[in-house]
Amino acid sequence: MKRFVAAERALRTAAPHELLDAVRRVLVEQYTADSVELYMADYGLTVLQPVSVLPHTLEPVSVHNSPAGRAFGAQEPFVEPLRDGRVRAHLPVTVRGDRLGVLSVTLPTEGELRDCVGELAEIAEVLGHEVLVAERDTDVYLQARRKDRLTLAAEMQWQLLPGRSSTRPEFELGAQLEPAYAIFGDNFDWSATADRLTLYVTNGMGEGIEASLLTNLAINALRNARRAGIPLADQAALADQAIYAHYRGRCYLSVLMLDFDLATGRAQVVDAGSPQLLRLRHGTVEHVAFEAQLPLGMFEETDYAVQEFQAESGDRLVFVSDGVYSVASPGGEAYGDEALARAITSTRLLPAAEVPRAILRELAGHRGRSVQNDDALTLCLDWHGRQP
Repeated sequence: MKRFVAAERALRTAAPHELLDAVRRVLVEQYTADSVELYMADYGLTVLQPVSVLPHTLEPVSVHNSPAGRAFGAQEPFVEPLRDGRVRAHLPVTVRGDRLGVLSVTLPTEGELRDCVGELAEIAEVLGHEVLVAERDTDVYLQARRKDRLTLAAEMQWQLLPGRSSTRPEFELGAQLEPAYAIFGDNFDWSATADRLTLYVTNGMGEGIEASLLTNLAINALRNARRAGIPLADQAALADQAIYAHYRGRCYLSVLMLDFDLATGRAQVVDAGSPQLLRLRHGTVEHVAFEAQLPLGMFEETDYAVQEFQAESGDRLVFVSDGVYSVASPGGEAYGDEALARAITSTRLLPAAEVPRAILRELAGHRGRSVQNDDALTLCLDWHGRQP
């Protein structure tokens, strides 16, 4: 325990850009580690990028077929035996369900690892919390997340997001945007309190900076209204007014808004446009249709009405933008509800955080070309409900 306290103190007192150096020093001194490396998941969730000081750097490793990727996907420590008799422990760096990356620690023998793997996993968790705090003051960890340069529009969009996954006893969330490095205008947002979960899925309009500016205005208008304690329908109305006041109807934004009661699973819903919801319940996938209302900003002073929706324990709710269900194959066939249902069924055993990326991989196969002409947003919500 003294070793863990020393590691925690070192992380909490380190300069924001020196977190890896701090944890490396204490793991070498206190745990006799031979090497310590931190990998961050890239925006596309395809590789784990090493955190290092240029020009000295390591090669990225695959999320899908590497020991570090196995720890990242399973969210459990994975021990890799090395040929020289040493062992390398790959430890998930995760904060409240948001998967940031992996800490890889090489130790001389498996016996030494066996005595401390629990402490090392806790140190990796503390490191994750410190990385999130440090990102306010340094670009080191944000730079490590990108294997390619982001477009300016994508930079603006990623800065809007709350994270890519979240876990609470009542629910698990995971979401992904593609193409990750050149986003058009789709977005998602969530916020949870002790009693409620509020979720927005937006479908942007336009391309590049103009699309990103529209989405930024809409998300911040919705957040401003939500943080003022305003009901869901009025959140939509105020965001609608903000967008119309600026664009005068030339640009508008589709959004699906839900506000869940964590105790009962009952949700209020505002459906203002094109994002779609599919539900997996008792092995059956069905499209959940709401009464469609006008997108935000299309007309002046639009009134929005709340609808009701009931989530049950065990439900999997999958939200998609039109860049998913409207994508056409080379033969012109739209992806649609049937293909989505197959994808949701085939990924039913994956955790919520893994589902969006898996669905988007299937979508890429249907599209049959590498270049996308629209955003594809997928969000998965696993509803557990509050236990008595």
